[in-house]
Amino acid sequence: MKRRTAREKALQALFQIDVSNSEPSSAIEHVLDGEAGDEYLTGLVSGVVENKAKIDGLIVENLEKWSIDRLATVDRNLLRIAVYELMFSQEEVPKNVILDEAIEIAKIYGDDQSSKFINAVLSKVKQNL
Repeated sequence: MKRRTAREKALQALFQIDVSNSEPSSAIEHVLDGEAGDEYLTGLVSGVVENKAKIDGLIVENLEKWSIDRLATVDRNLLRIAVYELMFSQEEVPKNVILDEAIEIAKIYGDDQSSKFINAVLSKVKQNL
């Protein structure tokens, strides 16, 4: 599975976990829909779930006039994935690639303003790390 696909599937799984309190393993199984599993996908989902408090704290520090609860569910979980990658995958994936991927995925799954919003928040996070 390509990393872009893994990120998109991770977004879908985290969305499901966020909305319906699903278990990470069942959310991953649901989004795979019979396809073979992927180590990168599983790592993203479990990493975000395990480090959610630390990730959300970093997101909140870089939000202006927003609370994390007010963010659209897609935007919130896309930020979580990207911040997780920025924090824990620095040597494996270049920071600019992480930002570019998040922005491109936001254009597909978010609303008209999502990509700009994701870019602004992640740029601040990147500077502050």
